[in-house]
Amino acid sequence: MSEVHRGRGYVYSIQYHLVWCVKYRHHILHGSIDTYVKKLLKQITLDDDIKIIEMASDKDHVHMLIECKPQHYIPTIVKAFKGVSARFLFKEYPELKNRLWGGHLWNPSYFVATVSENTEEQMKNYIQNQKKK
Repeated sequence: MSEVHRGRGYVYSIQYHLVWCVKYRHHILHGSIDTYVKKLLKQITLDDDIKIIEMASDKDHVHMLIECKPQHYIPTIVKAFKGVSARFLFKEYPELKNRLWGGHLWNPSYFVATVSENTEEQMKNYIQNQKKK
C-alpha cells in the first residue's frame, strides 16, 4: 500500500505510471546504456524529490512507477527525465547520435496513468515483468 504523506495543510498519496519510448523505437536500452539511463533517472528523482517505486526498461522504452508531491507537474517531470537523460547519454555514448539523427533520443510522446492503492501491486508486477514478455 502506498504511503500517506503530510504537507502543510494537506495529506496526499500520489503515484504515476510513466512510459516513454526511444525515438524510432530503436533497441538501444541494453547493457551499459540501460544501466546508465537508470542511474541518471535515479539521480533526477533525488534532485527533484521524487521517489521511484519501480523502474524497468525493455530495449526501446522505459517504465517507471513514481511517487511525488502535489506540487509536481507531470509534464515538467517527464521533460526532466527525458531531457537530462538524453543530454547525458549523448555525451557519454556519442555513437547514439549516428543511430538517432536529429538530436533526439526520446519520442516526444509519453504515457501517464494514476495508480491507486488497489492497482499498485499490479503495476509493480507489470513493470517488473516487462523483459519476460
